[in-house]
Amino acid sequence: MKKRVLTTSLIAVMAVILAGCTQQAPRYVGVDNPEVQAVISMGLDRQDFEKAASDAVDSLLRSGALSKPNGEKYVVAIGRIINDTTQKIDTDMFIKKIRTSMLNSGKAVVTSAITAGGNNDELIYQTRDLRADDEFQQDTIANKGTLLAPELSLTGKIIQQSKTIDKNKLVEFYFQLTLTNLKNGLAVWEEESVIGKVGDKKSVNW
Repeated sequence: MKKRVLTTSLIAVMAVILAGCTQQAPRYVGVDNPEVQAVISMGLDRQDFEKAASDAVDSLLRSGALSKPNGEKYVVAIGRIINDTTQKIDTDMFIKKIRTSMLNSGKAVVTSAITAGGNNDELIYQTRDLRADDEFQQDTIANKGTLLAPELSLTGKIIQQSKTIDKNKLVEFYFQLTLTNLKNGLAVWEEESVIGKVGDKKSVNW
């Protein structure tokens, strides 16, 4: 009997120790949907890029900044998106969703002829180099003066701020975007979307 009591007590003590060692699962700040809470890390996930992009596009379309007075479509160039976080992330994951949404809105077209960092479509210029090549039908090659210069540019920055509160770690990601009129240099739209996550202070961001 005494042996059984000791075994039961030992199990109870071990359960308390293990409970104390269990890390708190990461969760969003200000989000009560349990389905969303269950599939996150302390870093940036695919659903975070989707939410930030969706919030940005909704704000952009509501602002009217892409509504051209004559009803035509603006030509937008994608500028530099700075990653100011501790994660090695591909900012194209974020900007691609915004670019697609802008095109699908029917309000703008996005140029691939000029982008920040020279990440443009090289075939645009390589095909124009064929003007002196007799092997190609010259009437199928784009003429000079056919490229459209961008009217607006989209630039942005992703910022991370972290702080420890008691046993928890709070990480906030700020998605900042600016749409600029390239003719006069004035910003015509700006937006900031914030995604906050809290978890055990031992959690990492990736």
